[in-house]
Amino acid sequence: MVKICFLCHGNICRSPMAEFVMKDLLRHRKQEGQFLITSASTSSEEIGRDMHPETKSKLRQKKIPYTVHRAIQFTQADYLKYDYILVMDRQNIRELQSIIEKDSARKIHLLLSFTDNVSEIADPWYTGDFDCTYDDIAKGCMAFLQYIIKDTKLTAKSSQ
Repeated sequence: MVKICFLCHGNICRSPMAEFVMKDLLRHRKQEGQFLITSASTSSEEIGRDMHPETKSKLRQKKIPYTVHRAIQFTQADYLKYDYILVMDRQNIRELQSIIEKDSARKIHLLLSFTDNVSEIADPWYTGDFDCTYDDIAKGCMAFLQYIIKDTKLTAKSSQ
């Protein structure tokens, strides 16, 4: 089973959006049983809060199912649990490094690093542009899924 955690600053906009987009992509491929997908924050600011209303609205608009969500903060113990930690921007990487100290297993990646346009996903909390955020997240999730499918080591690992 491949274990993936999406991370952003507060775990109310980008990372839960990515979590549910990826779950939906896997559901359509009938591969959801091969993956554990979750999301978390690098800060404690929003712990316990629900997803941002505009995040829910965008998911509904795209007909992507979601469940009740409460923001949680990533911990050092979580680092050992996941195969991939996919972050939205470089600030998330810096914040995460203060939690885990060192990414010795090289699990941390920008979500868009799997696309042809390696960049950061803007935080709609500040920009208000949930459409752009969704587009970038969908692009990143699709590219990451293609990467996982092509990686035979992970395919063998996921069937164990």
